[in-house]
Amino acid sequence: MTAQRFDIYRQIHKAMRASMCDAMLAAGEFDPMDDGARTQFLTRVREMLSFARGHLDKEDKFIHPAMELRAPGSTKVTAEDHASHEKVFRELDKALEALEQSLIPERPAAAHALYGKLAHFVGENLLHMQVEESANNEILWRTHSDQEILALEYAIVASLSPQERAYSAQWMLPFANPGERLHMLRAMQPMMPPEAFAGLLGMLKAKLSPENWRKLETAVDRPCLAA
Repeated sequence: MTAQRFDIYRQIHKAMRASMCDAMLAAGEFDPMDDGARTQFLTRVREMLSFARGHLDKEDKFIHPAMELRAPGSTKVTAEDHASHEKVFRELDKALEALEQSLIPERPAAAHALYGKLAHFVGENLLHMQVEESANNEILWRTHSDQEILALEYAIVASLSPQERAYSAQWMLPFANPGERLHMLRAMQPMMPPEAFAGLLGMLKAKLSPENWRKLETAVDRPCLAA
């Protein structure tokens, strides 16, 4: 049996898919005529786009240079995708501003226009992430050891702001599978104050299904993870 290699994209891409799809679904169901709902929705989408921009920036600064150093030209396709995404980010910013500034009669049309742009953005990104998980991983695994790929991940994590860390955890932990979630929590707990770790568990309790919370609660009671 071939040993499973470390996948630097795995958990962050699960978080990205969850955040993007949540924003897209929210765009289809929120009431544009309700000022409070509109404001909440605009914040939700802008947070998602900030998350996506930050993720793209980290790939450009850390993963792509490592690939290019040992396999020149290997990031051409994904780098071109990233340049295209930057253009779409600007278009979405304009669509968000149009909805924010729209008069009441214009709001339904502005909301639907934004929904279409978000759906296109999410669709393109789902395909893009799959390319990274297949083609880019093949290059990373061929040119780097797991220890070297882990070092890239540690460098990315160390570069995150507290706000980026919190937002990543909000989408990464609830949408991992139970084994992945437990592994991440075991890695995070020693670096967090007990009250912060308890708050993280509280967030998860509110987001997880009863069955997944039961599995986590049972694991948390073990001495190796006890707060």
